[in-house]
Order: sequence, then C-alpha cells, then structure tokens
Amino acid sequence: MKFDSVSIIGLGYIGLPTAAVFASFKKKVIGVDISQATVDTINRGEIHIIEPDLDMIVQAAVSQGYLRATTQPEAADAFLIAVPTPFKGDHEPDLSYIESASKAIAPVLKRGDLVILESTSPVGATEQMSAWMAEARPDLTFPQSHGEASDIRVAHCPERVLPGHVLRELVQNDRVIGGMTPACSQAAATLYRTFVEGECVITDARTAEMCKLTENSFRDVNIAFANELSMICDKQNVNVWELIRLANRHPRVSILQPGPGVGGHCIAVDPWFIVSQSPEQARLIRSAREVNDSKPEWVMQKAKIAVADFLQRYPDKTARDVTIACLGLAFKPDIDDLRESPALSITRSIAASHPGTVLAVEPNISALPAKLAEALTLTDVDEALLRAQIVILLVDHKTFKAIPASRLSEHLVIDTRGIWQG
Repeated sequence: MKFDSVSIIGLGYIGLPTAAVFASFKKKVIGVDISQATVDTINRGEIHIIEPDLDMIVQAAVSQGYLRATTQPEAADAFLIAVPTPFKGDHEPDLSYIESASKAIAPVLKRGDLVILESTSPVGATEQMSAWMAEARPDLTFPQSHGEASDIRVAHCPERVLPGHVLRELVQNDRVIGGMTPACSQAAATLYRTFVEGECVITDARTAEMCKLTENSFRDVNIAFANELSMICDKQNVNVWELIRLANRHPRVSILQPGPGVGGHCIAVDPWFIVSQSPEQARLIRSAREVNDSKPEWVMQKAKIAVADFLQRYPDKTARDVTIACLGLAFKPDIDDLRESPALSITRSIAASHPGTVLAVEPNISALPAKLAEALTLTDVDEALLRAQIVILLVDHKTFKAIPASRLSEHLVIDTRGIWQG
C-alpha cells in the first residue's frame, strides 16, 4: 500500500508538526485549515505556534515543495483529521469540528483512500465520522457497511505527544492504531511507519479511543491526589512540598507535584468524555476532575487573603493601592499554549475582582488575548517585581525558576508550584 500524498485537516499544535514530519520524509503534504492567516503564514514557510525546531522543518518543507497549505480540501491518498474536540454544556463532547472536517473532505474522497481521526474523541466518534462521510458519499462504501471490502479505510490513532517535545515524540513514541476493520488498521500502520520509530500497536477503533481517554484520566486522578493533598496540608499547617519529598522516598510511592489546577487540551477535557458516557460508573474520574477544577478557586481565595494581609500590615493603604503580579498564563512550563489554562483563568478572575492593578507575566507570548487586554497589563518579570506587592507564581517557567529568593523578600508570595520552597 502506497501513500504518495497526505492531507492534514487542522494545522494547530498537533496537525502542523505532523504535516511537517510527513513532509520531511518526502511525502507530498496538503495542510488544510479554516484560518486564512494560518494558511498564509505556513505558505511563507513560517509558523503560528511555538514548538522547538518546528520553524526550521516547516521552512525547509515549504521551500522544497513538500508542504503547502490551503483552506479547501483537495484529493490525497490519506487524510488525517486533527481538529479540536472541546466540550459543550454540562461537559458533553462537542464533535462539531470532526463533523465539519469529515463532511469537508467527503467530496474529494476516492476509492482506496484512508481517513484517520487523530483528534481525542469519545468512544464511537470514529464510527460516527465514518457515518457522516458515508452519508455525504453514497457512491462509496465504508467499513460500517462493507467491512474489509469497503472502498474507504477508516481508523483512529490518537496523538500522545508532549508540548515542547512534539517533533521528537511524534517519531519516537509508540502509536496505538485502531481501525474499524483489520485492513483499516494495517493501512494506517503502513502510513505511520513512514516516520514512526516506536511500535505501531494494532487494536480496534473503540479501544484506541478509550486508550487515550484512559491515559489522560489516569494522569488527572494522580494530579488530583496531589492537589487535594496540598489543600489539606495548607489547612493543617504542613509544608506539602516537604511532605511529598519525604513520602516519595518510599520505594512504591511517587506522588506528583501540586499546582493551580489542570489545563491543556487533553487532561482537563478528556476525562469528561468518559464521565459523559458512563456517569454512574465513572465516580473516581469525576471526583478527580472536580478536585482539579476547584483548585483555581482555592488559589483565588489565597490571593484575597494575601491582599487582606497586606492591608493589615499597611492600614493607610486600600485594595486599590495593591498591585498583584501573576507569573505565568500558559497551561504548562515553557510553552505558549493557553488552552484550558488554570493560570489564565485565575489571572482573569483576579483582574475582574481586584480593584487595583493586575500584571500578567508570560514570557512565551508577545500579546495578551483580546479578551484580557483591557483588564490586564502584560509585562516582564523585572517590571512586575518592581511594581507588585503580591506575587502569585502560577506556572514554573524556567524564567521564574531563575528568580533569586532575595528579590522576593519584600513581597507577599503565593507559590502554587513550589519552586521557591527553600
């Protein structure tokens, strides 16, 4: 089975690196995105996201003619759908982006094509995607009706990469490949072996979908334990960072580090897909989500207490005189990704409720999102420490880790990541 051309639908944090890697292996890659600005940026050989080394690979791929971007799907031998899967309402999965993508590529499908859903999805989403394509193209056959004899192969292969290390992990990590039939799985494995050095592990589509949700739910539950522990220790006047350091000396204990919450497009979202489909059984998974979702509110309460402490020390001041510096807006260290970021949520809420100035420090972005620009001032570390009386560490960027303790001695500090604990 030969795939001379590959189309990537969605050129975001997963789609663009995937497109670039395929192109670097001399595949003809057609990237599709609804944003004309994104398309134009890529066609200039530039990138619109931050990911180490991605700019060089995209520039080379575009200049050599292996990668180009467009807003309209075109014919290809394989299609990878890497669009968002957020939730809506009461944490219900929103498959509208997948529906739009599948219907967009349907007119250009031909017999023998392969369609892979990479977007993290609730169980059954791949089958639903195939049904949408079948409805749009009754002249072609699909796995749900014709099994191994279908004209179109359909599979699910979830991404499992770490922002900041995406290019390396795309190549080195194992891939779980779930086809709607064995032939679909084999076709998808053949495509991924173009660049994947890890093992391509074959399963069915539903198991592949559940695998990604399980991985992120496992991590969410473990993070929730650490976050819950931090709140308990705060009430008991115990240093949680020292406690975890000591507990982890046990040979079979490995507690994670607490934080201000859980963010990103995976861990903060995916467990809800399981809960929505199995609400009575997913009790622990739901509880973990609720613990992690509650942590930002706990941090905001600590900020209010800090303001009150400052005013008690300086009775001639008012809350309007207090400047708060929030260090970090991204959902994890040393990236620019603000999706589902608890740090962003906390900073936004503090800015909405605090009558004084709120400074935001995020060294990985050059401008605030439009919704925040009116309420916040984006500045650098030096100015923030000079102007603020209260400093809230929300993301453990390397820039913040380099701040010496001596520069914080005059501030009220809320360190949600424990980087300044001794």
